[in-house]
Amino acid sequence: MVGGVGVCLGVPENLRPAELSFFSMADRLAQLSRQGDPLERPKGVIDWPMFQPVLDRVFPPAAARGPGGRPAYPRLFLGKILVLQRLYKLSDEATQFQILDRLSFQRFLGLNLADPVPDQNTIREFREALQAAQAFQSLFEVFREHLARRGLLPKEGVIVDASFVEVPRQRNPRAENALLKAGQSPAG
Repeated sequence: MVGGVGVCLGVPENLRPAELSFFSMADRLAQLSRQGDPLERPKGVIDWPMFQPVLDRVFPPAAARGPGGRPAYPRLFLGKILVLQRLYKLSDEATQFQILDRLSFQRFLGLNLADPVPDQNTIREFREALQAAQAFQSLFEVFREHLARRGLLPKEGVIVDASFVEVPRQRNPRAENALLKAGQSPAG
């Protein structure tokens, strides 16, 4: 966008996208499926409710504290986030970003673009609670066994995040600058 006007820079006029339609998201997800979305197959074979007893043991149902406040995220939903985090070796901050950024992650979690996404602190606190209850490893062992019974092997990977960083600025003391201007080299 340039100056608030929707202009696609660098894209030839004949390749400019059509207006968003009711089916734009479905079309994009279908395209991801055709490309081989690696999260689509496990989503269909994982029996997520089987993890609920472990989660209920760690997080017993609590009575509401009163009206107001944001409702808690479902524990099973947060467990799915930990699966993504572990599969892709993401930090809490990177997990939050990737959920916001990637349609494949959103589809795996059952989110749409309007749904709230847990922040990095919520993800960290959930993982730490599982670790404190010594349930984190057992949850992933159950997960691996469940996938193995269905002929799937989780293959962990890394999302490489390319980014732009500011070049470090070299600051010379005034004495060195004077030597450089005089055509001499400072010591060292």
